[in-house]
Amino acid sequence: MDQEFWQKKWASNVIGFHLPDTNPVLSEFWKALNPTGEQTVFVPLCGKSMDLDWLAERHNSVSGVELSQIAVRAFFAERLYTPTVTTLSSTLELYDFDEFTIFAGDYFTAPIEATDLIYDRAALVALPKEMRSEYVQVLRSRLKEGGRILLVTLDYDQNEMSGPPFSVPEDEVRSLFSGMSITKLQRDEADAEHPRIKKGLTRFAEEVWLIKS
Repeated sequence: MDQEFWQKKWASNVIGFHLPDTNPVLSEFWKALNPTGEQTVFVPLCGKSMDLDWLAERHNSVSGVELSQIAVRAFFAERLYTPTVTTLSSTLELYDFDEFTIFAGDYFTAPIEATDLIYDRAALVALPKEMRSEYVQVLRSRLKEGGRILLVTLDYDQNEMSGPPFSVPEDEVRSLFSGMSITKLQRDEADAEHPRIKKGLTRFAEEVWLIKS
């Protein structure tokens, strides 16, 4: 992951990847994890996502990690929350407010505690292929025994678009999470009117996965 690339995106407010509302995938498929309110939730590379609010309405503890300090500060400022901020190192800060615990800094070094449930909508697909194995190793290490992951990926011909977001095809998903229970919940194939198809992709699909330890 090119950290400078993402820092510049947030600094210049070029954040087309940020959705102004809850992702419909989350509201439709979160129930597949059989979640309970006391179970902890972790959202990697969370940005200032509205999905965090949706999760916090249903869970007592929602944690996240986001590279951009701008994004983390905006998350709390836009909601008029005043978090407790703890400086953990020269490159890592911890923001705490009620149900929310968000680290501003590097995903690979943030001291995230083991969690029951993980929601990954835009993290794995934000990483180039050479980083995805290490990312998933860390993710799996932060999942409690019996924990579940709701994962959203994209499938398209990588030769037709450079990314991010990157294509993570089914065989790679199954390889990365080998040894875990993997269920494809949905494949949503884009039609001819989809913006990505209009821009020249021969196919573009969003896939939703339930992964259990």
